[in-house]
Amino acid sequence: MVDSIHRILFDAMGSRCEIRLAAEDGDSAQRLMHQAVDEVRRIEHKYSRYRPDSIVSRINAEAGRKAVAVDHETAELFSYAAALFSASGGLFDITSGVLRKAWDFRQPRVPSAAVLEPLLALVGWHQVECGVLEVYLRRSGMEIDFGGFGKEYAADRAATLLMQAGVRHGYVNLGGDMRFIGPRMDGRPWSIGIQDPRDAEGVLATINVSEGALATSGDYERFFELDGQRYCHILDPRDGMPVRYWRSVSVLAPVAVAAGSCSTIAMLKQRDGLDFLNASDMAYLAVDDEGQMLYRDLI
Repeated sequence: MVDSIHRILFDAMGSRCEIRLAAEDGDSAQRLMHQAVDEVRRIEHKYSRYRPDSIVSRINAEAGRKAVAVDHETAELFSYAAALFSASGGLFDITSGVLRKAWDFRQPRVPSAAVLEPLLALVGWHQVECGVLEVYLRRSGMEIDFGGFGKEYAADRAATLLMQAGVRHGYVNLGGDMRFIGPRMDGRPWSIGIQDPRDAEGVLATINVSEGALATSGDYERFFELDGQRYCHILDPRDGMPVRYWRSVSVLAPVAVAAGSCSTIAMLKQRDGLDFLNASDMAYLAVDDEGQMLYRDLI
């Protein structure tokens, strides 16, 4: 059987995205891929903090004032956020996005304690009240942000839509957060390159994947260097400072939200991240601050 690969490229969630399907019927593949793109855009519009009409923006606008009604999908995402907070020992906190106000990674400047302290006072999952179908942020100025797992959730949703439509071969790739629907039509796996965190054009390793999901977190997406130190966009919610120990962490998991959450928690745990990865029972490839590559079952 010869593969006939159909693909669609699009921009979403601040990333370059792609869907690839191996199918004999090209017209049907194109129609289904467009439906999957529509689902990604639905999630982006609903949860983007950049859109004033999103549910996230409405919740943030009412911080310190009143609870906001949410639907079941949103309530489930808040439940997942609570689980991540617990699993990470408080490091994966969706209220920590407010700290980005102190950092501009286009400018090599470290914010002062006077800038960070008032923002740190607004960080804390314990200040979020989740009712059955409503959410209230206790303090004015607080913000929640699903950016820590939004792309992965969208990748899973898009892949689920395709699988429910009968697709058996292909994958969804949202800026490197990937959910695999199944192997090529002849049974061969997809060959996926993992980026070298210190070479934008380089490949750290190439892995074969047929199912599940692959996600990578790293210090190379948004960063600046100052006095020989790299400052990246992944911030520790306890002190508002960028994490340092890992250059990148890639995780293979059954679904994209699990892969992405696991890789991000490992980054946040810094030196303790390896113990967390080993306890997760998921395959991983991690590069530490000295360039040493550590892995399990991924290459």
